[in-house]
Amino acid sequence: MRKKYLKLTNEQKKRGVIFSSQLMPDNEPIIHEVFEDDRNNNKIDLLLDDKFFNNSHWSYNLIRR
Repeated sequence: MRKKYLKLTNEQKKRGVIFSSQLMPDNEPIIHEVFEDDRNNNKIDLLLDDKFFNNSHWSYNLIRR
C-alpha cells in the first residue's frame, strides 16, 4: 500500500478536521477523520500504520493534513 500525502480540502478545514485517511480505490471510499475537538495522537498513529492493508484490494492511503 502506498501513502499519498495531500492537503486538507477547504470543506474539511471549515468542519475542523485536522487529519484524514482515505483508503483507495473503492466504489465507496472509507474515510476516517480526526477533528480538532478529539485531538488524539493514538488515532492518527493508527491511521498512518496501514501495514494491515498491504495485501488487500486497496492500493492507496490518501493522507490529508
